[in-house]
Amino acid sequence: MALALGGLALAGAVLVARGPEPGGIEDVWLLFGAPDRGAVDLPTVSRSAGDALACPPGQCRAVSDRVPPVLPVPGERLRAIVAAVAAEEPRTELAFQARWAEEDRYVVRSEWLRLPDTVAVAILGAGEGRSTLALYARPQIGLLDAGGNRARLERWLDRIEGLARAEAAR
Repeated sequence: MALALGGLALAGAVLVARGPEPGGIEDVWLLFGAPDRGAVDLPTVSRSAGDALACPPGQCRAVSDRVPPVLPVPGERLRAIVAAVAAEEPRTELAFQARWAEEDRYVVRSEWLRLPDTVAVAILGAGEGRSTLALYARPQIGLLDAGGNRARLERWLDRIEGLARAEAAR
């Protein structure tokens, strides 16, 4: 029994050590489906374990964890700011970029086990030269999130707001 457990621990350590390489831990998570969880319909989104939602009033049926601010930049510029913030985050990659809508999705992986989370972003107009956004972060494997998506959503929103307001002040 101890030999079997030791073998499993060694196999797990090899998978984690290989990380994103073929035969690494990311291949194990593929058993749960694609890392990108796919499109989100904000008006009808329903919450699940380990997720986090920031949505302007009236845009989502689900209860929001935080109301995102209306920012003094046009939607196209806000989308670029979100992309810059995502690019600053370690282990974050663009998974989808809508061509005709202002919607993007990012896959973010945890540091050690490289668990994938999807962050869906929708940019929403809020009047002349102003915009806001909705963010929905959800884990591929919900029970293993431990508050990471909520913390990420807070961090991203704070950084996005800071960059947008600094740009508008120039």
